[in-house]
Amino acid sequence: MNRLAILKKMIPVCFLSVVLMGNHEPLKTDREPKQGSPNIVIIFMDDMGYGDPECYGGGPYHTPNINALAAEGLRFTNFYAAQAVCTASRSALLTGCYPTRIGLSGAIDHSSKIALNPDEQTIAEILKPRGYRSAIIGKWHLGSRLPHMPLQQGFDEFFGLPYSNDMWPVDYDGQPWKDTSFWRSKYPQLPLYEGEKVVKLIKTLQDQDQLTTSYTERAVRFIHENKNRPFFLYLAHSMVHVPLGVSAKFRGKSGAGMFGDVMEEVDWSVGEVMKALKENGVDDNTLVIFSSDNGPWLTFGNHAGNTGGLREGKGTAWDGGLKVPCIMRWPGKIKAGTIANPLTTTMDVLPTLASICQADLPVKKIDGVNISSILFGKPDADPRENFVYYYDKNNLKAIRNNAWKLVFPCISQTYGKPGAIGHDGYPGKYGSDSVHLALYHLTIDPGEDRDVKDQYPEIVAQLTAIADQYRKTIGDGLTHQVGTEVRPAAVVDPQKDK
Repeated sequence: MNRLAILKKMIPVCFLSVVLMGNHEPLKTDREPKQGSPNIVIIFMDDMGYGDPECYGGGPYHTPNINALAAEGLRFTNFYAAQAVCTASRSALLTGCYPTRIGLSGAIDHSSKIALNPDEQTIAEILKPRGYRSAIIGKWHLGSRLPHMPLQQGFDEFFGLPYSNDMWPVDYDGQPWKDTSFWRSKYPQLPLYEGEKVVKLIKTLQDQDQLTTSYTERAVRFIHENKNRPFFLYLAHSMVHVPLGVSAKFRGKSGAGMFGDVMEEVDWSVGEVMKALKENGVDDNTLVIFSSDNGPWLTFGNHAGNTGGLREGKGTAWDGGLKVPCIMRWPGKIKAGTIANPLTTTMDVLPTLASICQADLPVKKIDGVNISSILFGKPDADPRENFVYYYDKNNLKAIRNNAWKLVFPCISQTYGKPGAIGHDGYPGKYGSDSVHLALYHLTIDPGEDRDVKDQYPEIVAQLTAIADQYRKTIGDGLTHQVGTEVRPAAVVDPQKDK
């Protein structure tokens, strides 16, 4: 037995165990519920950190509805976004692919020359042949011009924004940018879409205050209108991304500042969705997934969230940027009050839903794995071994294998320099760090501050070899390798009229 195999056996059983509470017998489950194809609700937050929900240690605000999801379902402790930035992360959730595999990176805006390629299949597209009606409510961020909008990627309804809520010509104080030469001043007004038509322009901070309520009301309506057929609801909130917006019914109520107010309103939104499922008699036949696109944007200080003690945040390849909260609830199928510790990612959602809903997987290769064995409590379920941390355009900055994380030499954004943290809606100024080769054991060192590469050279060598395979197939800008399996993003003309 080699040293890596021995060390894997030494990893504490609490890391490899799927269930920490209740008995360990798997729930009996059919592949498809007796009621028919299950409804799917994905509530996807924006920039919500691993430590933001109260059930993950957040506060002093309160999140009783998110807490209830955890108490009634399965809470993940090693769940990762595919990249620590908006467009890349959302493409991974909806396609089951590493963003670099499908040519996407960063956070695209109205002027972007790339978008999600229509040849890539989304969750909505694989569910459509199974009779699902699908809606995205909230933030899309995978293309803002036809034919790269949600209705061209399998969704039947779209109500929301084409990209992030800070991509508008408004300064941090809520006034138009006075410096008209500054690039942010050249953004168009923020468009709110209904289908393929702009129905409102979001021009002020007061307009932003209504987004959570508007999204929630529309989500509840969608559930009511589709209670008699299988549906997929993708509720992609704009919050808690800056600029923070909160309605009058929650403003100043949390006692924990603006961020606390926003957290309590998005928690209310979760409660309204759950109430709608119950009132329409579809709660028992609905799988609800709650998660976030990446970690907190720490440069915004008290308007940003909480990593739960993880290193760095959004915009980095450290765990504070990619490790996110995730809760899955399905009464009678997922055992209530349980905890899952195995390595899992947003890319795993698509193949898991395909299995549960008896849908076909995408024709093209994906990177997600089916984690339904974890959901349904199979003893020792641990279907994913590896995860690679990409950032920038396609720089492979780290690799995780079980509990081990190997970090490669690179330049990283950091929030640890003087002046990096802002206040009351204003950002600080990023710093940069030179990162050196380092090895971390994340079970005993989740903060990534104790490098043990000198003690375990065999693990460094084995993880490097695994990373080399990813470099060959999906590329690596740091070592100047173009992947053999990379597929192009769609090319768009930013000057073309909608």
